[in-house]
Amino acid sequence: MLSNSHIAIDFVEGSRLIGAGLSTIGVTGAGIGIGTIFAGFVLGVARNPNLRNVMFAYVLLGFALTEAIALFALMMDFYFFFSKFNFYKHRII
Repeated sequence: MLSNSHIAIDFVEGSRLIGAGLSTIGVTGAGIGIGTIFAGFVLGVARNPNLRNVMFAYVLLGFALTEAIALFALMMDFYFFFSKFNFYKHRII
């Protein structure tokens, strides 16, 4: 028979894994953002090829900022996935 403490530990473990899975949604959003940035660049260069060098600097800045968001989401994913929460140490009585 399972006691309440074992059920609570399983609940915390399951919640940790669900949080790790949900935090990968940010990586998907960053991929969509990067695709949108480069699609806008291609369209802009097709309309005015003379501004290619000026626009490319803005594209790199946008890519770097969008990729930073993806790295933060991935960092949170690793934090949730690899953290071990000791239920007995942090137990509130």
